[in-house]
Amino acid sequence: MTTTLTSNGTTTSANRLRVTQSRVVRSEWTKFRSLRSTLYTLFAAVVLMIGLGALLAAITAHQPRTFGPAVNPISTSLTGTFIAQLAIGALGVLLITGEYSTGMIRSSLTAVPRRLPMLWGKLAVFAAAVFVTMLAASVTAFLIGQALLSGHLPTATLSTAGALRSVIGAALYLTVAGVTAVALGALLRNTAAAITTFVAVFFVIPPMTNLLPASWTDHFAQYLPSNAGSVLIDGAFGVAHPLSPLTGFAVMTSYAIALIGLAAWRLHHADA
Repeated sequence: MTTTLTSNGTTTSANRLRVTQSRVVRSEWTKFRSLRSTLYTLFAAVVLMIGLGALLAAITAHQPRTFGPAVNPISTSLTGTFIAQLAIGALGVLLITGEYSTGMIRSSLTAVPRRLPMLWGKLAVFAAAVFVTMLAASVTAFLIGQALLSGHLPTATLSTAGALRSVIGAALYLTVAGVTAVALGALLRNTAAAITTFVAVFFVIPPMTNLLPASWTDHFAQYLPSNAGSVLIDGAFGVAHPLSPLTGFAVMTSYAIALIGLAAWRLHHADA
C-alpha cells in the first residue's frame, strides 16, 4: 500500500502491484486455458487414454484362449497411458516453445523480469492441470476396461492389490513425463528439437535396448525414464530387473528435476 498527497492536501492510498509468484501463476493459468490448442491436446490425451485401453480390453476379452493366461486386467485397461504421453509431451513442449516461436517470451519476461518465477508458474499450472485431467481419464479407463473384461476374464476393482496405485500412478507418470517435456522445451527453445528429443527418450531408446545383449541392458535399462516410471502401472515390459514402484518413480522424477535445473540455469543466464 502506498500513500500519496494530492494538491488539496488530502491523502489517497493505492495498491502498488508487485510481481509475486501467485500472480504469475494466475497469469500463466489464464494463458494456459485461453489457448484452444491446450484444450484440444488435453482432449486428445484423454481420448487416447480411455479409447486405447478400452480397445485392448475388448480385443482381449474376445480372445480369452489367446490372452487369458497372461492377462493383467489392471495394466490392460491402462495401456493407453503410453500413447497418451505423446500428446502430453507435445503439450508440455509447446507450452513454452510456442512463446519463443512467436516472440511472446519477451513480453512474458518483461512482465516477470526475474524470469524464474515465470518458469515455476508454467510448471505449476501444467502439472496441476495434467494430473487432475489424467487422473479422471485413468479412473474412467480402468472402470471401462474392467467392464469390458467382465464375464470373459478375471477383473479387478480399485480395492484390488495394486489397482489404486496403478490408476493414480498412471496420472503421476503422465504428469512427470509432461513436466520433463516442459523442461526440454525451456532448455532447447525449439519445438522440433524438444519433441524429437522427448520421442527419442520415451519411445525410441527403450525398445532399442532389446536389441542389445542382456548382459548390458540388465545394468541400465531399468533406469531409463520410461522404464523407471512405468513400474507404477506394472508396465515395465521387456525389462529383466524392474525397479520397485517407489524407486522407479523417484528415478523418473530425478530426470525431470535435473532437466528443470538446466532449463532454469539457461533461462536465468541466456538471452531470450
